Amino acid sequence: MMKNTMLEMSRYAALARQAVAEGIVLLKNEAVLPLVSGGRAALFGYAQFHYYQSGTGSGGLVNTAHVPNLPEVLGGPDGYQLDAEVQARYAAWLAEHPYEMGTGWAQEPWFQPEMPLDEDFVRAAAQRAETAFIVIGRTAGEDQDNSNAPGSFLLTEGEENMLALVCRHFKKSVVLLNVGNIIDMQWVMRYNPGAVAYIWQGGQEGCRGVLDVLNGTVNPCGKLPDTIACTPADYPAADHYGADDSNIYAEDIYVGYRYFETFAPEKVLYPFGFGLSYTKFEVRLLSADETADGITAFAAVQNTGSCPGKEVVQLYCTAPQGRLGKPSKVLCAFAKTRTLAHGESQTLTLKAPWRNFASYDDSGVTGHKSAFVLEAGEYCFSLGTDVRSAEEAFTVTLPLMVVEQLESAAAPAVAFERLRPGADGTPAWEPVPTEEERPEPRRAARLPREWLQTGDKGIRLRDVADGTTAMADFVAQFSDEELCTIVRGEGMNSPRVTPGTAGAIGGVSDALQRYGLPAACCSDGPSGIRMDCGTVAFAMPNGTCLAATFNEGLSEELYSMEGLELRKNHVDTLLGPGINIHRHPLNGRNFEYFSEDPLLTGKMACAQLRGMHRWGVTGTIKHFATNNQEHRRHFVESVVSERALREIYLRGFEIAVKEGHARSIMTSYNPLNGYWTASNYDLVTTILRGQWCYTGIVMSDWWADGNDRDGAGSTKHVAAMVRAQNDVFMVVTDPEHNSGSDDLAVALTEGRLIRGELQRSAANICRFLLQTPAFRRSIGRTTALDAQLEAMAEQDMQQAAQNGQPLTLHGGVSIDPAAIDNGYRRTTAFCVMVEQGGAYTLHLRCRAMPGNSPLAQIPVSIFAGRVFVKTITITGAQTDWCEFTAALPAVDAGEVFCLRFYFGQSGMELDAVSLNLLS
Repeated sequence: MMKNTMLEMSRYAALARQAVAEGIVLLKNEAVLPLVSGGRAALFGYAQFHYYQSGTGSGGLVNTAHVPNLPEVLGGPDGYQLDAEVQARYAAWLAEHPYEMGTGWAQEPWFQPEMPLDEDFVRAAAQRAETAFIVIGRTAGEDQDNSNAPGSFLLTEGEENMLALVCRHFKKSVVLLNVGNIIDMQWVMRYNPGAVAYIWQGGQEGCRGVLDVLNGTVNPCGKLPDTIACTPADYPAADHYGADDSNIYAEDIYVGYRYFETFAPEKVLYPFGFGLSYTKFEVRLLSADETADGITAFAAVQNTGSCPGKEVVQLYCTAPQGRLGKPSKVLCAFAKTRTLAHGESQTLTLKAPWRNFASYDDSGVTGHKSAFVLEAGEYCFSLGTDVRSAEEAFTVTLPLMVVEQLESAAAPAVAFERLRPGADGTPAWEPVPTEEERPEPRRAARLPREWLQTGDKGIRLRDVADGTTAMADFVAQFSDEELCTIVRGEGMNSPRVTPGTAGAIGGVSDALQRYGLPAACCSDGPSGIRMDCGTVAFAMPNGTCLAATFNEGLSEELYSMEGLELRKNHVDTLLGPGINIHRHPLNGRNFEYFSEDPLLTGKMACAQLRGMHRWGVTGTIKHFATNNQEHRRHFVESVVSERALREIYLRGFEIAVKEGHARSIMTSYNPLNGYWTASNYDLVTTILRGQWCYTGIVMSDWWADGNDRDGAGSTKHVAAMVRAQNDVFMVVTDPEHNSGSDDLAVALTEGRLIRGELQRSAANICRFLLQTPAFRRSIGRTTALDAQLEAMAEQDMQQAAQNGQPLTLHGGVSIDPAAIDNGYRRTTAFCVMVEQGGAYTLHLRCRAMPGNSPLAQIPVSIFAGRVFVKTITITGAQTDWCEFTAALPAVDAGEVFCLRFYFGQSGMELDAVSLNLLS
């Protein structure tokens, strides 16, 4: 077996562990940490036993190997002597109060009830151990926002009681917040723990990364990617968040620290960019230069403390208020040092292009409407380690400068007022400029050229790759039916791509595959490769944790490993990173996203894309755009000014396109200024493709709506999506036969859609396919790396076979149903020894257990070696015995293979399972 020298899992784990450690944000430390290994400690909190590796839903359901919990790691050889009596009491409690999974898609409870503690028990524990670790955990996920209630944003009564008792009696108390995003922090003043740290959701290496920070192996260097204010009501979006039908973005560009530093500094508990260290650093400006492109500053960072560590330096700009009005500070550059020993220094270069602190004039008040401008005046630059402590370092006086002239696009049609600083700096309001024209007339003036259909001329996609045929000649072969088919993605669990993944793009019919189009595979992320067939993948730290590292290089290296894993599993694009802005702390998917700041968001997205691009795979940045709420996410409209769109909500995407060379983008579920984003021509064509020069593909979110001019949203309005240049509607079961009943053919007949628009999207899809490993495999142009990764995948299967329960196959064999674990997301493997070769079938008799919802989907996926055999799915209503048969690949006498069963949900009862010889 060829040894893999590229996808080394030990290196993968080490990078993830380092990312967790660098992402941990230490908010408080009164000479408690670091805590030398080997001492006595007590561990409190339910979440210690169920570490939240990520949130739920498509951004979190990674089937990973064993994820160690905190007792395993903190009680291990490099950890501490955990108090046995405390652990025993929790074990007894857990036996009677098992983890509550919830029912249905992404419906897990956000928290688990805490074990009640009494004063005598805690006092006795404090006499045995000097230090207490207190773990508070939360999940989060799709379809459900956080709430300003106990068990979500607020602590529960049980958690409050635990903090009160433990902090009162232990000499040293350390609170570890195993959460996906920020939560209420007012309790810190009430209970006064010795140390507090956000440990986030760190994937499978999370607990090991925590230990590295606690024992001082890694000096904490994470910085808050969000402002922590006193209450959710203090955030500027609070009055315009959580609505059923429409959210007015009245706070405009004043999101996060831009608002708090300008209008309400007194409401901040912990500022953006804040994070403590075990050592001390001195940061000073060496020089600053004005270039044709912007500002370049050079800063010296010296470790003046007693232990090695890293520091993040942040450069902020305070612009003149001018006619537009500006935030007090805007992050315009940041950089992180290497590990510096005591006394060691490093010079960092911070480059701030003009665009990073320019303002978008959507009203024309500067004389340059629809342009990014720098108004005349003095620009003050502050240097520091968080937004609040950054001190004035230098100033630059600039004339009025037009940085980039654009055209108005995606403006709101609804009149409303937005926030801005008044003459005295207090909050004031001004009317928002509304649209001048709707996107449909703009589209009519810019219709693409239609290529005359030729029928199949024998031209194949590899001919385009070889440069012997133009893309136009290739696409001109497609019939109208084939053009309608190619803009439909197939899924979920398309049989054309890797089992258990989210969908297939491109060659989604036999007719399209005859032209040489492969089916490119996309898999849910961004927390790792989600394969709902039970295939094991690496679970990554969550988005907020990675943003808190402020370490672009580390993220790039980590996602280089992810890129290799994607290629190994024949996945062409990971559906991530998610780069929506943390507009409000109650958004249920903030755990997937990075930050309240668009520059940090864009830079972290670029890092991940660079890492994956090393190996020919990519990420699909999402959700484009203003997907800032989970409640009624398919319907609630975002009403946003052009300025806020350009400076805040589109900026991260723009950076990822222009600097990260993104080649796949997913639109969002929500309408934006009158149009569902998948059918928003201004968003997808005028801005993304026209102004940003994007040449990749755009896909819808799964079963997203589109709409015609002023019309209601529907998943059937795919013609409107294609007109907007959202190339692929995701997803349908049978693209060739229009199983989603979309309006493409009718719209083409009626003239609402022209053939040239379908051909344009087909060309976009084909250009994307040309860059995929799927295409190179389809034409036999693989490399030594592919052979190496294939060998690794085969080795994985052989290992699974060796570890499986032994079965001998001679004409047939029955399997004891009791030997198959039918629990939630459980896998059972059998090592099958073949004595009599031939073609076999698998027979399975099953039914739904009582108590399931009639609508529940209960699947079991079956694999023979690396071959996906079949997914058998029953509903909760099928309570009578059902029989199923599936054909296995032919096997030879003497062959050994792994027969594997994977249950995506619990609730299926098995009565008989057998393998039977057909021939």
